[in-house]
Amino acid sequence: MRYYAVIDTNVLVSALLRGSSVPGIILREALTGRIIPLLNDGILEEYRDVLTRRKFRFDRSAVEVLISGIIKRGVFVDAEPVEETVIDPDDAIFYEVVMERRSEGEAYLITGNIKHFPVKHFIVTPREMLEILENAE
Repeated sequence: MRYYAVIDTNVLVSALLRGSSVPGIILREALTGRIIPLLNDGILEEYRDVLTRRKFRFDRSAVEVLISGIIKRGVFVDAEPVEETVIDPDDAIFYEVVMERRSEGEAYLITGNIKHFPVKHFIVTPREMLEILENAE
């Protein structure tokens, strides 16, 4: 079974910092497995902006390879603004995309900052998403 999911940037940062971590497993599933990334231009812009920040010291070419892989496996979603508010305005695009996709079917938002979003069963931590994947086997 495949799962559509918006992956918050903080999950990618954690995955790149520790590839063997739960976020690292989620990233591998998004690049080669059962997670189909949900994207739009705003999300890709956020990925590039954050992942190329000097403080992380990620190799720029590696970041571009990662983003290219996500694009290759991903599905682009044209999202409309939603009435619900999120704590961090930069996170709104992630919520809008998952809500748009949910109008067509099941989708998740995977984030390490769960408190930044409304409490919904489909907004999950990387560990919760991993449990969903494991329970589907």
